[in-house]
Amino acid sequence: MGKIARYLNQLTIGNVFDTPEVLDTYSTDHSVLKIKPKFVAFPESTDDIRKLMRFFTKLKERDIRVPITVRGSGTSKTGSCLGNGVIISTRKLDKMLEIDTRDRLVRVQSGITLKELNTALSVSGLTVPIDGHDDDTIGGLIATRPVDSAAKKYGSIEKFIERIEIVLSTGDCIQTNRLRKYAVAKLVTEKTPEGRLYHDFYRFLTDEEALLKNLEFKNLTGYPSITKVKKRDTLDLMPLFFGSEGTLGIISEVILKAVPIKDQPARVVATFKELAHAIKYAGIVASLNPRNIDLYDLSIIMEAKDTGKNLDGVIKKLNEGFVVYTKFDEKSENSIKKLKEMRDKFPRTAKFIYESPETKSTLDEFDNSLANYISYVKNGERVPILTDFYLPTVNLESFLKDIAILGKKLKLDLAIYGSLATSIYHLRPKFNLEDPDFNKKATTFLRAGAYIINRQGGELTGG
Repeated sequence: MGKIARYLNQLTIGNVFDTPEVLDTYSTDHSVLKIKPKFVAFPESTDDIRKLMRFFTKLKERDIRVPITVRGSGTSKTGSCLGNGVIISTRKLDKMLEIDTRDRLVRVQSGITLKELNTALSVSGLTVPIDGHDDDTIGGLIATRPVDSAAKKYGSIEKFIERIEIVLSTGDCIQTNRLRKYAVAKLVTEKTPEGRLYHDFYRFLTDEEALLKNLEFKNLTGYPSITKVKKRDTLDLMPLFFGSEGTLGIISEVILKAVPIKDQPARVVATFKELAHAIKYAGIVASLNPRNIDLYDLSIIMEAKDTGKNLDGVIKKLNEGFVVYTKFDEKSENSIKKLKEMRDKFPRTAKFIYESPETKSTLDEFDNSLANYISYVKNGERVPILTDFYLPTVNLESFLKDIAILGKKLKLDLAIYGSLATSIYHLRPKFNLEDPDFNKKATTFLRAGAYIINRQGGELTGG
């Protein structure tokens, strides 16, 4: 162990490692990138984070620059939690600190995962209805602000965040709150780092008010919530941190607003030969206020079936087509009844599987089919280099025609999946990462795919 790692271990309660095994583990995430850090730190408290940040700030003053990267669960597909300096992992910041069941508020450390949080909240009949990965951390969800499949109904993570505590690059700590103009003025007179921050930002927002008023964000890049920081004569820095990717500070604690747990979700799987029928059905489903409406190319389900999943009931005898998967968590019996009554609006080739004791096993298998499609790949990997893009439903059919041409040209299987409710979709073609031409092929695919998305009125970083 080197001198710096040894000193930081003396300075903090948590651990700091510079051993090859740990560095290798934290060199990758869910993207195709690999970047080896110099140190990996596991703080256990806000105070630990502050000490780490102060140490590396002092190094910077001596012109020794060590890039700092924050990492939650490492589920990013963009490489945003990789770095060649120090990785500050929130893995040990995983505690639920307080819960107020009457006001439905909960205070947690930023490294608690979505599954851990909702498991703990369920004892009190509460939940945070985000359809994220079980291992996503709350801090990570704030920093990346993904559009999950339930976002159309419930909104994304920012709808459930009341306050956050952030450690700045200097090691100073702030807690966000919506402050009136006089409270900001009082902070400024105290001449604290927090006061200077509010002063500078308030002045910036005032000077650039005309510019900010005309800003139009079509995707989630570029700090899109900056327009929500100033409201009339109040200021709250919290919106800046949604989608900030850890660039503005390290989120250490969070206060969330939970909601009562809904009914046990009832699922419906509908299979169609034609995309037009799938979209028509999705429009009917949308009027029933479902939790989500997801679309899958049938080939995804067929490939999952080849891995051993019992999905004959979903595929029926179709060789190609589309599957619409819906969950209802309110008035589910009434919703399914209405869908059954509309059965005659669709061709006989359409197949419907409704939630019941008899279909539970098939629907459970379907729930896991996407994971099988992504994970069990012969001679390659399904690389996440064109995911989370926005596409208007009205252009979906013409987009798929363009993608089919691209897939044939590049010899890639381009099966689409995503959310018809939020219009966020994904393509995960198979690549051989050992192929010397992988970089060239992947870049060609990304460039062409981005061009098609733009031409069809979409946004590459929409989700």
